[in-house]
Amino acid sequence: MKIAMVASEVVPFAKTGGLADVAGALPLALEYCGHEIIVIMPGYKCIAEAKLKITRVSQDVSVSTIGKNIKVYFIENREYFGRDGLYGDKHGDYPDNLDRFSFFCRRSLDLLKEINFAADILHLHDWQASLIAVYLKNLYSAGSFYKRMKSVLTLHNIGYQGVFPKEEFSKLGLDWGLFGIDGFEFYNKVNLLKGGIVFADAINTVSSTYASEIQTKELGFGLDGLLRERKNVLSGILNGVDYSVWDPNTDRYIMQNFSIANPEDKVFNKEDLQKICGLPQDKNIPVLGIVSRLAQQKGFDILSEGLDELCKMNVQLVILGAGDLKYQEILAAAAKKHPEIISLNLKFDDPLAHKIYAGSDIFLMPSQYEPCGLGQLISLHYGTIPLVFKTGGLADTINRQNGFVFSEYTKTELIKLINKAVSVFKNRKKWASLVKNAMESNFSWKVSADKYIQLYAKTKKK
Repeated sequence: MKIAMVASEVVPFAKTGGLADVAGALPLALEYCGHEIIVIMPGYKCIAEAKLKITRVSQDVSVSTIGKNIKVYFIENREYFGRDGLYGDKHGDYPDNLDRFSFFCRRSLDLLKEINFAADILHLHDWQASLIAVYLKNLYSAGSFYKRMKSVLTLHNIGYQGVFPKEEFSKLGLDWGLFGIDGFEFYNKVNLLKGGIVFADAINTVSSTYASEIQTKELGFGLDGLLRERKNVLSGILNGVDYSVWDPNTDRYIMQNFSIANPEDKVFNKEDLQKICGLPQDKNIPVLGIVSRLAQQKGFDILSEGLDELCKMNVQLVILGAGDLKYQEILAAAAKKHPEIISLNLKFDDPLAHKIYAGSDIFLMPSQYEPCGLGQLISLHYGTIPLVFKTGGLADTINRQNGFVFSEYTKTELIKLINKAVSVFKNRKKWASLVKNAMESNFSWKVSADKYIQLYAKTKKK
């Protein structure tokens, strides 16, 4: 099949979140499976400044290569993409994001014809690319070049929808008849993601449980009714892990490489983590690791409530991340009060992230909701046992055989489960069995790519 992947961020060119990881890793897995694929993304300022090997194709399009021969096309527009941020700055989202990404979507479709890439599937990611599904059906399908193309829209986090004032609808170049309850209208505003969901040939999200959850009022963010209407074309496919990057056997950032064949060597990474974090070096104290954005969605509300009780246990806590000022201040105060227990690192630090995955015993991920989650999948591969709330992709990947799961979102249940995990940690035989099960888990992109290929084939036949 010929597949065009369209996303607003792609590793290694530009990244703010997990979307970029998916848009960068999935094409490589698809190419490995023998499919022809290209990627299209905006030509941000950060890409031009990165001094990557980029070749100009036309006045406003340049190209680079990933994998063996995957062309990554950059749609350039200095007015729209020549900024420091991808979607906004310290003041919030850019007010002209509708203009920016509607331009990107139209230009992406035009580019396909210019380079003569007659895609079978247009794989679109989140609201920034969702207009392509609308344009394809309403403005482009009459042309012979586009009429056989089908669209697949992946929802990475339905909390982000691309909502704008009603007055901006005319900028989209679409008939006003499409602005209505059955189209873009969302509480008298324009909702770009909603438009994409209405017109995409297939919709998927990043775990089967999350696909069910977004059809509920609690987690549908106002689109649950529409998603229930379209449930026949809605599915869930877990994201994968790039094991060429996240592999304790080859990881260049960690003190001691190890694998399922020699899991006992993991302890050297624990000692190294304790040392660099200024914590007492004691292999008998369980280390709890967190690599996360500091936000309520990630469980920092109930974790903050339980910090005093947590610090009374014989544990250590290493946190890496940044986010809401409220949680940064709460955690900073706790770390100052308990420097021998809490190591707080308010930044994004890739080498330290690797050390936390390798050196921790337990990986805390008590997210209130989590479409897929990558942290728990990485931690499994490093023999670091996930402790999670039963939601989304966490529910689909973690169970009693490879981790710890609580199903009532409260501080009390979180602390209770941490106590249980600490108790199991003291039982060397039980813990070794957990670590073995964790490291045997396989969440490679090859597994996920096979499922996407099945979805593409099914969609192509429609």
